[in-house]
Amino acid sequence: MQKSVMTARIVLFGLFAMLCSVFISVAQAETPNTGWLKNPNHTPIETRFVLTGQINKVDQTVAGFLEIRLSGDWKTYWRSPGEGGIAPSMDWDDSQNIRNIDWYWPYPKRFDLLGIETLGYKGSVIFPMTLHIDDLNKPVTFKADLTLSSCTTICVLTDYPFELTFTPTDLTLSKEAMHVYAQGLSQVPKESALISDVKAVWDATKMQLQVTATKKMGWIAPDVLVDGPSDEMQDDNFSRPKIDVDGDNITATFDVSSWMGTPDLTGEDISVTLKDKEFIAEQPASIADGMITSSNGLQSIVKMILFALFGGLLLNVMPCVFPVLGMKLSSVISAQGLEKKQIKLQFLASASGIIFSFWLLASFLVVLKLSGSAIGWGIQFQSAWFIGIMALITVLFGANMLSLFEIRLSSNTNTWIASKGNNSYFGHFIQGMFATLLSTPCSAPFLGTAVAFALATNIPTMYGIFTALALGMASPWILVAIFPSIALSLPKPGPWMSKLKYLFGGMMLVTSIWLLNLLSNHLPELWIYGIAVIAGGVILLRTVQVHSKKAVGWLSILFAVTFGFGTVIDSMTSTDLLPAEPQWVPLSSESIQQYVNEGKVVFVDVTADWCVTCKANKIGVLLQEPVYSELNSTNVIAMQGDWTVPSEEITTYLQEHGRFGVPFNVVYGPSAPNGIELPVILNEKVVMDAIKKAGSKQ
Repeated sequence: MQKSVMTARIVLFGLFAMLCSVFISVAQAETPNTGWLKNPNHTPIETRFVLTGQINKVDQTVAGFLEIRLSGDWKTYWRSPGEGGIAPSMDWDDSQNIRNIDWYWPYPKRFDLLGIETLGYKGSVIFPMTLHIDDLNKPVTFKADLTLSSCTTICVLTDYPFELTFTPTDLTLSKEAMHVYAQGLSQVPKESALISDVKAVWDATKMQLQVTATKKMGWIAPDVLVDGPSDEMQDDNFSRPKIDVDGDNITATFDVSSWMGTPDLTGEDISVTLKDKEFIAEQPASIADGMITSSNGLQSIVKMILFALFGGLLLNVMPCVFPVLGMKLSSVISAQGLEKKQIKLQFLASASGIIFSFWLLASFLVVLKLSGSAIGWGIQFQSAWFIGIMALITVLFGANMLSLFEIRLSSNTNTWIASKGNNSYFGHFIQGMFATLLSTPCSAPFLGTAVAFALATNIPTMYGIFTALALGMASPWILVAIFPSIALSLPKPGPWMSKLKYLFGGMMLVTSIWLLNLLSNHLPELWIYGIAVIAGGVILLRTVQVHSKKAVGWLSILFAVTFGFGTVIDSMTSTDLLPAEPQWVPLSSESIQQYVNEGKVVFVDVTADWCVTCKANKIGVLLQEPVYSELNSTNVIAMQGDWTVPSEEITTYLQEHGRFGVPFNVVYGPSAPNGIELPVILNEKVVMDAIKKAGSKQ
């Protein structure tokens, strides 16, 4: 018995010793860090300083990092914060055995609030740092005060005291800390062999700085930042650059201003920071005095205006506007009994509605841009309110075309309208507006390029591009207004007109069903079914009341049209008529790089439920052979970003590629690490060729 007790004690003592050794080893492996610090007067921000345990005995350095977490919409700033904000700073004068500290800055994001542009970080940021030590064998006291400026619509300046004591030669490398350090370092621009011929010219007459650079393999969606250490560079404000690309060459022109008087940048040493999708680099340059040659900026604007005109014209043949075009065709035929002047005014009213609604869209996007919100083509369809209002309008239009109700005005009002020569000018104006709003879920060739240019440029140019889009879309209306004989040459109205009108009314109701389906992304399904049952019941009841004995015939036509179009719409998401969706992986920029490093091809599809062009691409190409089998092969990763509802990550990804709308498709691979961007409207050859090219070994 005593022997058993003794044995048990020995075993317990051994286990205790093992646990102690584990705790000691863990304590030894843990590198010094401050832990997360939070100022009680400003709780949305927390920060910490961590040593990785990595030392360089030759250079006498120790690696560490400063990590900052910002909740909500709080942001902090880059070393050159732009027109507002203050860069983070650290006072480490009270430290001991530290000769110097190198602070490395990850590439920042651009933020625009009320026209004030700043450069900084949101969410979280990791600043890698290198501590230069006087003597690695002696204790080091790291004592510093971090001063951090953070802003939303207000700005707060907060101090965080750091203090660590350690002996460099006693440090143990921490894999976890090194992983975080490496993450931060991967976002820090460095000099690159791909960049050459970096030059900077200051034109004092124009108050502009022009930077030129060359990149092997060319440019895709470049951005350029400039800054420098001198007081002159810190006091000056640099506008968002006007960027022109010519093959491998890039020209970035900055408007320069200063709070301190007239800038003079001649002879200044600067850092030119370049970004092109995932590629980032930083190159030194010295500013020379000279004259800035006129860039092809005007040519680019003219080119984009032509793109916008053609893109707007193509919107007229996109499925989004078919119901409204039906209404317009009906009005064209109804114009047989009108004078040419009345026909002109009707169609000019429709064209005015289109132009006015494009200006409204541009104004809406300008407000979002000035407030710092995400902007893009069709983003209003991310709003449940907008979809609901559009669904209500389409139901009312459809019911009106089915003669289920009419708007009764007072006799005085009717007399006043009749005295103006025609009682439908306002209706034609609304038709034009309605056509524009319904067209935004569609994208067309040339349209995406023009919209991306408009949203990235200044406000006057944005309005110019949107006006060109409006004129392009309104051109058929304007053509009939100029040549009213076109309307008079069409078949004369007759009984067939009523049937055609009911057909278009059915199309409008099908559009309502589609819009109601989009609401399922925002509302519970029970609500959607309830709304559909109530609306459908009212329409059926009114159809029987209005059309009496003919109701059965009209209902048959309505249900046939609804079923036919409904089947097409349902097939867009149904897995019965089409193969199952590929095994989509959620969009992640980090995962793209990882898969490419493993030798995989990554097909990225950025889409949205409200994007009709996206649905057409999916049904006509992505779910058809041989593309479907290729997307499901072991060597291809199918990655999807869903922009149906607002997503900051997807918006950032689109903007990094110079895009502001969907669909957007890119193919990455070992031979195309920067990606091969595909056209808006896909076809089998384009997709298969891109996958083959991205995966080929060169």
